[in-house]
Amino acid sequence: MGRARRTLAAAAAAGLAAAPILADVRVRRAARPEGDRWRSLPIEPRGPTRFGVSVRPLQAETFGLDPSGCLDQVLALPFPILRVGAYWDRIEPQPGAFDPGELDRQVDRAERRGRDVILCLGAVKTFGYPECFVPTHHLTEPLSEGRLVSPETHPHLLDAAVAHVTRLVERYRDRRAVVAWQVEHESVDPLGMEHSWRLAAGFVAREVAAVRAADPGRPVVATGFCPTSLLVRAHQWWRTRDQGDALLVAAQVADVVGVDMYPRHALLSLGAATVYLDGGRTPWQRHALARCLAAARTRRRRVMVTEGQAEPWESVTTPPNPPGRAMYSCAPEQVITTYNQCMREARRAGVTLDAYLFWGAEYWLLRSEAGDGRYLDAVRRILGEA
Repeated sequence: MGRARRTLAAAAAAGLAAAPILADVRVRRAARPEGDRWRSLPIEPRGPTRFGVSVRPLQAETFGLDPSGCLDQVLALPFPILRVGAYWDRIEPQPGAFDPGELDRQVDRAERRGRDVILCLGAVKTFGYPECFVPTHHLTEPLSEGRLVSPETHPHLLDAAVAHVTRLVERYRDRRAVVAWQVEHESVDPLGMEHSWRLAAGFVAREVAAVRAADPGRPVVATGFCPTSLLVRAHQWWRTRDQGDALLVAAQVADVVGVDMYPRHALLSLGAATVYLDGGRTPWQRHALARCLAAARTRRRRVMVTEGQAEPWESVTTPPNPPGRAMYSCAPEQVITTYNQCMREARRAGVTLDAYLFWGAEYWLLRSEAGDGRYLDAVRRILGEA
């Protein structure tokens, strides 16, 4: 009987420990019937926070859209800020090459339309899958899984990265449109489960120092992923425990901390069902964002949301586009809900967000071409009523 009681007690303790994690788990059909709940949700006021959007030509290509046409349609929307990525392997496709033509055109068009540009320099990591865009000629062998990429382990890569970001800053520092430089993307975090190598904080600090040396006047932005569920938070802490996660490093080295917010995303598919982590309905999401904001405020850093989820994050790398249906990870109403949650939590923390940048513009355009304008309309509601 004593052994049975101990077994029952251990099982009960395990159940209690797992309960907060299980509260974030949802099992749902991924594609759901279209709805109009986005029409009636209230819109939180933005105050002095400015709106923006990330420009993703690679995602447009993946969707089979024309990147130039997508940029025209994004510029037609009243976003005062565009975040643009400098993809190293496209700018330097072979040794000695330097072809910033695509980036020049993006900055030119934004400038002509009176938009501000946050230019993400990379160099190793830039937003947009697969995030690592180092030219192959700068890697004699693949980055080693489970290892830090540091100034000591990869001095030649660091030298090339510093030269690359310095060259870009010198090229665009006289451009009126460019208002900030983003250095790396979720700098010291791994890319989900797909690779386990990580940049060392010292590597990132050297890049930030090079950017500041080339242009002391503009702020440096560094971004990090905000874990909104206990399972992701524990997983991220374990993998980054040696030097802290990207949000912590951002608060240490940058002028502006950029928070990437994805409250709901898929873990895996099981036949017709998908397992999701949904931090949007639990107190853990509020706690996670409050922790991020408090860390930035303690170090007197400015804060922005660099990626507010406005596109599905399913168990595949390309967000699905099912006719007449919406994906559970981000239906149109979730675009509004995520924005509202960020604005409310910032006010509770006494923090004014510099900007809120939506993530997913190319997906909205893809859906619109397929006859579903609800994502665009949900975003327009926020732009018009906030």
